Amino acid sequence: MEATPVWSVDPRTGKPREQVAVEATAEEVDRAVRAAHAARPALADRTVRAALLRTAAELLDEAAPHVVEAADAETALGPTRLTGELARTTAQLRAFADVVDEGAFLDIRIDHEDATKTPPWPDLRRYKIPLGVVAVYAASNFPLAFSVPGGDTASALAAGCPVVVKAHPAHPATSELCASVLRRAAAQVGLPEDVVVLVHGFDAGVELVRHPLIAAAGFTGSVRGGRALFDAAAARPAPIPFHGELGSLNPVVITRAAAEERAEQLGAGLAGSMTLGEGQFCTKPGFVLAPDGAAGDRLVKSLTVAISDTDPGVMLDRRMRDAFVEGVRERAGLPDTEAPVTPGAGGEHTVSAGFLTVPARLLATEGAHDLLLEECFGPVTVVARYEDPAEIGAVLSRLPGNLTATLQLSTDELAGDGATGADLLAELTPLAGRVLVNGWPTGVAVAPAQHHGGPYPATTSTSTSVGATAVERWLRPVTYQSTPEALLPAELRDDNPQGLPRRVDDRRE
Repeated sequence: MEATPVWSVDPRTGKPREQVAVEATAEEVDRAVRAAHAARPALADRTVRAALLRTAAELLDEAAPHVVEAADAETALGPTRLTGELARTTAQLRAFADVVDEGAFLDIRIDHEDATKTPPWPDLRRYKIPLGVVAVYAASNFPLAFSVPGGDTASALAAGCPVVVKAHPAHPATSELCASVLRRAAAQVGLPEDVVVLVHGFDAGVELVRHPLIAAAGFTGSVRGGRALFDAAAARPAPIPFHGELGSLNPVVITRAAAEERAEQLGAGLAGSMTLGEGQFCTKPGFVLAPDGAAGDRLVKSLTVAISDTDPGVMLDRRMRDAFVEGVRERAGLPDTEAPVTPGAGGEHTVSAGFLTVPARLLATEGAHDLLLEECFGPVTVVARYEDPAEIGAVLSRLPGNLTATLQLSTDELAGDGATGADLLAELTPLAGRVLVNGWPTGVAVAPAQHHGGPYPATTSTSTSVGATAVERWLRPVTYQSTPEALLPAELRDDNPQGLPRRVDDRRE
């Protein structure tokens, strides 16, 4: 059977740029996974792992002009945005190198034998070890930070797991370039290049999650695609962890007092957040509860002016553009739904930003408007106008899980005057992994305390894909009982030769 070509396509014109690869067959996926599996022992040394991550960051920085040029040609995200994304990507690689050096992620716990306990304790020593080969499914909207050199890859390598990356079809040339950089980094620090392997193709992605040597998977993409892979991971003879980020509405609640205080600023801020990157951020605010009345009208007017000033833009590929155009057409056609600025096609290859308004009471119970409570990927948001504050809780109770939830409060409410702020915060907290007050959700800081995840369908697990604790997804604990010192891993010996943080006899060292 003839190999299926993989083409790099210019989203600004819809024309193919070049053939960069061919889709991997089942046999080629098998070879890729087995090669990565064979590279596992080489990643056992934490010092070498940290060196790999730092070297990868250095080489990506050196290749920045080529990486940004390739990514812009395939995504139309622009050099400014992509330069910033590359900086975030290399900073993330270096941050995980620091995590590896520190060693706290190993979660070392030692309980010495104690015959005085009831029942008596044997000698127990626990730490975490890598799961094995990780399948990484690259995202469309972040061709660097959530793709081949992104957080899933960086955290898996930090944990000591080789990766097989399934490239996203929207940026195959960028994927090939970044994979070559990572493999070159591996060779420079004395590791097998196959600690990172790249494959292309839809069927390859399915074969990957089913392969018996794949130990876990990380995915960022659509609910439909992610759920299919999640189900396949669970249906294996030996199920594996599947950490998927699938979709998020990212609701915003604006109190009446906040709208009265700063309606114009809120409208402008919302417009900036929901149109950022042509609305293709996973944290785009796609649903807003705002008051009716004069203050709410001022907010809608400000939002209208701000969005009207935005130019049509190019989405990541034709498929996403067509889905956006059809999605907003369906939503705009619902009864009692208005479009102060009509979103949709802006030209043959572009889209125009816009927003819809609807009475919040129509969303408080199941009905014809339920589509408005589903994510529409692209530069559109839904503003649901509430008359009574009780409608806020009724609508929130119907929302699915989200990556973020945002609360906009007035100055007095921020100070704790009345129960409004605390009550609404309590209602929003079960809905999301990150809750913001008086901010906008686009932008995810790569920080130790960050959590980028949330209740289903935002993610399929309780883990984060951003921040230091993302490494925990690719580890499992193991305890050694009554094991002679000479046989123990170095990390668990009493003398602690590596100076690792640990808890001994229930005391922090």
